[in-house]
Amino acid sequence: MNPVWAYGASPRRWFAGALAAVFVLTGCGGDPAPKPSDPATTATPAPEAEARDQLAALAAAAQDRTLTAIYTYRADGRERSVSLTLSPDGSWRVDVPDLALGGTVDISIVRNEIGLFQCARPSADESLTPNCVKIGGPDADVPGSIDPKVQRALVTVRHVLTDPGAPLSVSTAPPLPGAKGSCFAVETTTASVSAALDVGFYCYDADGTLTAAKFGYGELVLAGPTGPAPPSVAMPGPVTDGKPLGMAAPPAPTPTVTGSAQPGT
Repeated sequence: MNPVWAYGASPRRWFAGALAAVFVLTGCGGDPAPKPSDPATTATPAPEAEARDQLAALAAAAQDRTLTAIYTYRADGRERSVSLTLSPDGSWRVDVPDLALGGTVDISIVRNEIGLFQCARPSADESLTPNCVKIGGPDADVPGSIDPKVQRALVTVRHVLTDPGAPLSVSTAPPLPGAKGSCFAVETTTASVSAALDVGFYCYDADGTLTAAKFGYGELVLAGPTGPAPPSVAMPGPVTDGKPLGMAAPPAPTPTVTGSAQPGT
């Protein structure tokens, strides 16, 4: 007599019990269910994608930021104090000293609902009358021939950094000297680049304040605490029909020759 059957279990009951034990040990057929911690079932975003998302979120916060701030701007072997105003109505203004006409005239780039303006202001070298010239519509970029560049990192780059379709490569970077918050290296993946973008390093605080930036032509560092912004930026002077000032120094005047040479002298 079979020893198993001797204890009163029929062959059919014994087979059913054995089959149930197999199911308990192996699961309901097939391979064991993967655990949540298995690498094959855990989606981990690429570091570059994470960095781009982080930068886009900070740039989005910057778009909503209103403030007044002073930055130390180092470029062309010189150091200047650049002021920024971002107002609640969407207008903004960037003041750059000693820049136009070979570094002799202070200028401002101003944007409001009417348009984009370059404004000339008196400086230590030029006691001119303040005036502003319209150089484009509200969404225009500053033409390259008169572009001070510094306003791109402070204001206009924000819409590029938040654009998911922009051809950018973003990675986290070590903090720049004097910077607070998170820093990122930004490169482009195509030769077609928005005029508002400078390849380089951008550092943002958690509230969207640009704390530092570094490019091939210079670097910016926030010089102190930010302040509140006025409801709208003020124009430095009246709008005129003149031409915007270039960055290059004007040509030296031709010497005037007085008198005339006499024959035989």
